[in-house]
Amino acid sequence: MILAQVALYPIEAEDADQVINASLEELNQSDTMHFSVGPVNTEIQGEADEVFRALQRLFERACRDGGGEVSMVATITNARC
Repeated sequence: MILAQVALYPIEAEDADQVINASLEELNQSDTMHFSVGPVNTEIQGEADEVFRALQRLFERACRDGGGEVSMVATITNARC
């Protein structure tokens, strides 16, 4: 079990909020992974392979929907999960 805190930053998107919200829809693809959306970042908790796949889906969706450059910052831990 791991915990990831992730923040997406669509660099040149016309509507960054829309890109971020659409990307977060990717997290609904799992019944076993838990996530919580906060004002600064999103926390994702689950099995390591599932969390890493979710991070990849988030990034790819933001790149596809944002139409430009995207930065993603993630902090990942297995402590106290």
